[in-house]
Amino acid sequence: MKVIVRYLALILILFMPLTIAGQTAKWREMYKVKKKDTVYGIAKKYGITIEDLRNANPDMKLEGYALKKGDYIFIPFASTAQTSASAVNPKALRVGVMLPLHDADGDGKRMTEYYRGLLLAVDELRGEGVSTDIHTWNVAASDNISTFLADPAVKSCSIIFGPLYTPQVRPLADFCHSNGIKLVIPFSISSNEVLTNPSVFQVYETPDQFNNLSIEAFLQRFKGAHAIFIDCNDTTSRKGIFTLSLRRRLEQAGVRYSITNLTSSDKMFAKCFSHSQNNVVVLNTGRSPELNTVLAKLNKLTASVPGLKVSLFGYTEWLIYTKVYADLFYKYDTYIPTAAFYNAFSSRTQAVEAQYLRWFGTGMMYALPRFALTGYDHAQFFLRGLLRQGKSFTGARNESTWQPLQTPLNFKRMGNGGMQNTSFLLIHYKNDRTIESISY
Repeated sequence: MKVIVRYLALILILFMPLTIAGQTAKWREMYKVKKKDTVYGIAKKYGITIEDLRNANPDMKLEGYALKKGDYIFIPFASTAQTSASAVNPKALRVGVMLPLHDADGDGKRMTEYYRGLLLAVDELRGEGVSTDIHTWNVAASDNISTFLADPAVKSCSIIFGPLYTPQVRPLADFCHSNGIKLVIPFSISSNEVLTNPSVFQVYETPDQFNNLSIEAFLQRFKGAHAIFIDCNDTTSRKGIFTLSLRRRLEQAGVRYSITNLTSSDKMFAKCFSHSQNNVVVLNTGRSPELNTVLAKLNKLTASVPGLKVSLFGYTEWLIYTKVYADLFYKYDTYIPTAAFYNAFSSRTQAVEAQYLRWFGTGMMYALPRFALTGYDHAQFFLRGLLRQGKSFTGARNESTWQPLQTPLNFKRMGNGGMQNTSFLLIHYKNDRTIESISY
């Protein structure tokens, strides 16, 4: 059975003009806020936009506003005339979203948050005068995506974000190619459509691609350094693919390195370090317990050998551990490769997080990267690119002026196929307790 979910209340806000100052207010009713109510939920319940609701209740526009149980709020009539006029705007940028937009499981909740971030970006563009027409389809894992393609609204889209599941990629990609639609695949899939379909923008980088980028960054950053590889005895780890490939590249370049074990004695551990070069320590696991043991051994070593130069080259997972290990990351000049970096101290990030809370009555999920910020960056990057470049937009670095909050994007053509994201960051925790984001 075909399932299409329209997030009407949020969609309408994206292209509805602002309420005219001095307009006579007409209230439909007063509503008493319940315990689990959200601004989004109330707007959806009454078939109005969040902007309608906020204009009717000016307190909602104040910094830090949150719904409270027992509050009374005005419910205005829907701005049907305005939304109808906007909906037929032929100049609107038409955007499709084909993702699992539900709360039945983790996939749905994560993709709903991604979609909400996209809506925040579109609302910001609307404030700059950009008219946007959003169409959403709730495409679950069990759905045959071909059944959704009969909807005439799909063919009218300039760009579609999705799908999440590999079996749905080819039919959607073929449809987009036949109809001149750009398809942004934002997350991990097992499909190689990007190699053959010029309409595809593949954001996710495969582990092999990411490992190769990490190796190139390591070789560029640590010329003349002495690498030390620590076997952490983690049978569940797949990081050995990276460390083995890096060792081979060092051997090809004639660069010597040392290998030690997590269980080595202090004396044997110390023998692996150079006293004349910077030492770069690389583990073959991204897990926290093994990292903790290595850091303890480094603390003991550096206390006994003053002036020893040590850096750490880690893994994206380490960003999750920063609350625990930040001081030691600074101490050991740590570099962490990643495709995205959530900077909680950025004023721009904080502003979007505050807006998210005001709109949806809840904070973003704790995840790295933040899904809402991912959706926000994707929408800003692609929609601004389409506005500037039109159908010729390829996502290359020189075509975008968007400064990402979290997720940088830089696409390159894959032969005669589509565009593959090749963006890569090294997050550097410096000895002076500052964080440097190095973009490649």
